[in-house]
Amino acid sequence: MKQAGGILGLALAPPLVAQAERLTAYSKTVEGVSAIKLKVNGTVHTIQAEPRVSLLDALREYLDLTGTKKGCDHGQCGACTVHVDGKRTLACLSLAIMTQGKEVTTIEGLAQGEQLHPMQEAFLKHDGLQCGYCTPGQIMSAVACVREGHAGSEAEIREYMSGNLCRCGAYPNIVAAVREVAGQSAKG
Repeated sequence: MKQAGGILGLALAPPLVAQAERLTAYSKTVEGVSAIKLKVNGTVHTIQAEPRVSLLDALREYLDLTGTKKGCDHGQCGACTVHVDGKRTLACLSLAIMTQGKEVTTIEGLAQGEQLHPMQEAFLKHDGLQCGYCTPGQIMSAVACVREGHAGSEAEIREYMSGNLCRCGAYPNIVAAVREVAGQSAKG
């Protein structure tokens, strides 16, 4: 029986070797660093990073903008939500190099000086946070939810905010904050 396994192993070896060689060749093409120019919160930054660096890692590790959180790092929790050209984007699933020439807005870019964004104020007023870890991503999604016109009802808000998870369960308060800002937007 050992010989049969050995022969089978030899039969499978060439495709696996070829695959390993392709992966090695590919990894060599992404070695090194590139100059990546990012416009974040209205300021242009040039970083030196590998082309495979995620937008999340570029923001946190290269630009020291740590408001955007790394939750799952798989696009499942929403903690890393930012806006790219006004659209909500999961920074952990986006390559920094692909956002060149686009406007990136993080939680740090919402406030105007000392004046909080209305959504930030509403989260504070309605206690839409507990531990606070998911809050930056929740707020960025909530701003987009209102801007996209998806805040007409509690059910709609819950649907369009469903990509952002809160382990503490502050959902009713988050919905109240979004409804308040949506109501202000409808008036003004």
